[in-house]
Amino acid sequence: MIHSILFISGGEIVLVLILALLFFGAKSIPDIARVLGKGVREFRKATDEIKRELDTHTGDIQKDINQAKSSIQSNTNKIKSNIDKATNPIKAGTDKLKEDVKKATSSVQKEASNTADQVNKTTATKSAGDKKEGTEAKS
Repeated sequence: MIHSILFISGGEIVLVLILALLFFGAKSIPDIARVLGKGVREFRKATDEIKRELDTHTGDIQKDINQAKSSIQSNTNKIKSNIDKATNPIKAGTDKLKEDVKKATSSVQKEASNTADQVNKTTATKSAGDKKEGTEAKS
C-alpha cells in the first residue's frame, strides 16, 4: 500500500529512516514525530472547520433551493390541474363526436349497401325481363 501511495519501495523507506536516525539522533526523533503529529492534527482541525463553515453557508443556499424547487413543483401541479380542467370538456366533446361519426358512417354504409342491393336486384330483374323478351321475340 505504501509503495502505491509514495511510489517508493520498501528498501528506500528503510534508507530514509536510517538517514533520519543518523541526522537527527535517537533522542530528537520522538520530538519530531510529536511535532509532525500536532501539525497533522491542526491541519485536520482546520479542514474540518472549513468544511463545517461551508456546510453552514451552503445549508442556507440549499434551503433556498429546496424552497424554490417545491414552489415550482406546486405551481406546475396547479397549471397541470387547470389544463386538465380546461381540456376535459373538450376531450369529452371530441369523444362524443367520434362516436357520432362512427354511427353516421355505419348508417351510411348500411344505406349504401341496401341501395346497392336494390340496384343489383333491379338490374337482375330487368336483365331477366330483357332475356325473356328476347326469347319471346325470337319465337
